[in-house]
Amino acid sequence: MKFKIPFSFSSIEVLKKRSKSFMRNVKKKKTKLDDFLENSGEDIDRIQYLAICRRAFLLNMIFFTAIMTTLMFFIGGKYFYLQGLFFALLITGFTYFNQINYPRIFSYNKAKEIEKNLIPALQDMLIQLNSGVPIYRILLNISQSKYGEVSEEFRKIANEINAGTSQIEAIEKQGQNNISEYFKRVLWQISNGMRAGSDMSIVIKESMKNLEDEQEIQIQNYGGTLNPLIMFYMLIAVIIPSLGITFLVIIFSLTGVSKNIIYLIFFAIFGLVTFTQIMFLGLIKSRRPSLL
Repeated sequence: MKFKIPFSFSSIEVLKKRSKSFMRNVKKKKTKLDDFLENSGEDIDRIQYLAICRRAFLLNMIFFTAIMTTLMFFIGGKYFYLQGLFFALLITGFTYFNQINYPRIFSYNKAKEIEKNLIPALQDMLIQLNSGVPIYRILLNISQSKYGEVSEEFRKIANEINAGTSQIEAIEKQGQNNISEYFKRVLWQISNGMRAGSDMSIVIKESMKNLEDEQEIQIQNYGGTLNPLIMFYMLIAVIIPSLGITFLVIIFSLTGVSKNIIYLIFFAIFGLVTFTQIMFLGLIKSRRPSLL
């Protein structure tokens, strides 16, 4: 996954240089944002990131105020300057909110991508261990395989080892810097097993068993979550629109409502149903267990 600040068109290095004057009055106390940015894989800290967001907010506010005020003037609003300022603040606030929350969203999506491929990667490791392949070579093979973010994380471990760090220290360091609790636990078990001189195949088997047990729990919870969501979907997207349209047809046939109003109401119902469908698909996707 590539870390890219939303609604920005320049690289992060360029944005950092342009935002140096906005780095004042930022508290140096460590927050969750520091952890999210550290997990992004980019060379950027909280002060630099907040400076980029502040600069973007100011520039967007100036730009959209000019655009929206001009637009409101030509539309003919009485208080066009206030209306333009309101819409500019609305758009700029939405942009700023997305940029501030992007590191958190990026980290959680990255954690989900790691956990999705974690069990297959461990199965691959177990097969190689049983074949007598050394640990370092296994880490290298996994990093070159197609396990998505898991391969990327193992590539970082392999690079640390190539740079002179011991295998145990490299694995522990990567576990500390990762936001996925399951991946942290697996790396912690591997490093402890290596430090204690344990049979690594037993360690990997135990890690897989724990993940599979957690996977079963997640599936059960997922099934319990789907039931009320399906009821909500049936009520909002199927039952209410069907009955509503039937009643509206009867009412409109008895009253002299104009065609334009009828079309407007039916288009509004169509829009509501479409929005519900999209929202339902988003909820289903967001609630999907991370280990599946």
